[in-house]
Amino acid sequence: MGETCTEELILDQTSSLIGEVNTSSCSLEDEGDTGPRKPPGTGARLWGKVRSTLLRQKLDPQTLQSKDWQRTVITMNGIEVKLSMKFTSREFSLKRMPSRKQSGVFGVKISVVTKRERSKVPLIVKQCVEEIERRGMEEVGIYRVSGVATDIQALKGAFDANNKDVSVMMSEMDVNAIAGTLKLYFRELPEPLFTDDLYPNFAGGIALSDSVAKESCMLNLLLSLPEPNLVTFLFLLDHLKRIADNESVNKMSFHNLATVFGPTLLRPSEKDSKIPSNATQPITMNDSWSLEVMSQVQVLLYFLQLESIPTPDSKRQSILFSTEV
Repeated sequence: MGETCTEELILDQTSSLIGEVNTSSCSLEDEGDTGPRKPPGTGARLWGKVRSTLLRQKLDPQTLQSKDWQRTVITMNGIEVKLSMKFTSREFSLKRMPSRKQSGVFGVKISVVTKRERSKVPLIVKQCVEEIERRGMEEVGIYRVSGVATDIQALKGAFDANNKDVSVMMSEMDVNAIAGTLKLYFRELPEPLFTDDLYPNFAGGIALSDSVAKESCMLNLLLSLPEPNLVTFLFLLDHLKRIADNESVNKMSFHNLATVFGPTLLRPSEKDSKIPSNATQPITMNDSWSLEVMSQVQVLLYFLQLESIPTPDSKRQSILFSTEV
């Protein structure tokens, strides 16, 4: 008996996948199916075929922008995958959009949320991290594997509404949906955690060739972050390091985690990039985009690889080592 999975993809103007793939639950083998069993590896081969189909397609944004969705069906060994694809401009899809509703947490400045909650780290960050550390530390591909979109949106709504049952909801959901909710929170901040003002300085600091000058620059910049941003980042950084401690099981190295979180934490809210360029030749929009993403990944990777972050300033010490997180 055939089975169907449904995928919803959003493609940007350069035909690269910029959204997470939202997967409905789909089993490759039905326990009640008495027919011939599907050969091993069908799922892996099928998703490989899906990826190859997407990569081979040369979609024309001029023709697709007038359409809402383009439908594609891929089949293999009785399994059917239905894909819905549409284009959106990179400027729109990656732009940080402040929330009009300041009573929630998504799209609201981190300083506003922590002041309202009277906490140093937003409760959504603490609750998601606690749940992931409770049962997701050995989950293969944690933070890289997409959660179910409907679960993520349900959690987003619950956090925005300050639903008291959100902890119960999380305990009943797949851990990848919780990881997806945490990533979405940081992605939807109206200003990146590393701030718009300091972003070009971080990009410049990570490009320094002298290791001593680089460390001094990067640490000084980090300690220049506003208090809620700094404390939240260090809280998240410790968590990501604990995730990487289980790399042999979950396959999430420092580099993998930096690739996932770097752009999420650093991507500026402004349209134009402020990343410094030392190129002697003109670079294309795609080259500029790639360089910017690589820089964002390298910044987070640098802090992940530091054994410790010294805090010589007494004020910063009182912030970082306060028990009231």
